[in-house]
Amino acid sequence: MKSSIALLYLSFIGLQAFTQTESHEHHNHQHGHSHDGHHKNEIGVANAPVYYVKEKEFTYGLHLHYIHQLGSSKFGLGLGYEKIFDDHEHQTVGLVANYRFPNGVSFNVAPGVTWEHNHTDELNFALHLEAVYEWEFGNFHLGPVAEFAYDPEDYHLSLGLHLGYGF
Repeated sequence: MKSSIALLYLSFIGLQAFTQTESHEHHNHQHGHSHDGHHKNEIGVANAPVYYVKEKEFTYGLHLHYIHQLGSSKFGLGLGYEKIFDDHEHQTVGLVANYRFPNGVSFNVAPGVTWEHNHTDELNFALHLEAVYEWEFGNFHLGPVAEFAYDPEDYHLSLGLHLGYGF
């Protein structure tokens, strides 16, 4: 348990080490971005190895999300989907609440429901917390993502790669 918390903590510190402090206001105005330099909508995908803490096993996970920034604020709302493969196969859907800092870091909180394999009649509460750092390349965003996810069966940690498309 202590090593899991330490891994998550170090992941967040590592993301902060890459933050930028430059202002991109002129560039953002010319390219139709919101006031904080980010697009109003994003479709994102994250690939990551997933570590199940109680079982001490690794597997593979895929995350998809759509987020819409609210007005000119740094807050966004959207939908998310996660699929865990291998012996731990499960799927999760949920709402995503997003806060985007102007330095490329964003945090997502995603409560939702999860089901094991294809048993949609056995829905359970799930919660995902994510931290992302993004470098922008035109409409594309790329960077590391760290996640903590809880469901009644176990909880898992992941550290992977986020790719987003903003519009």
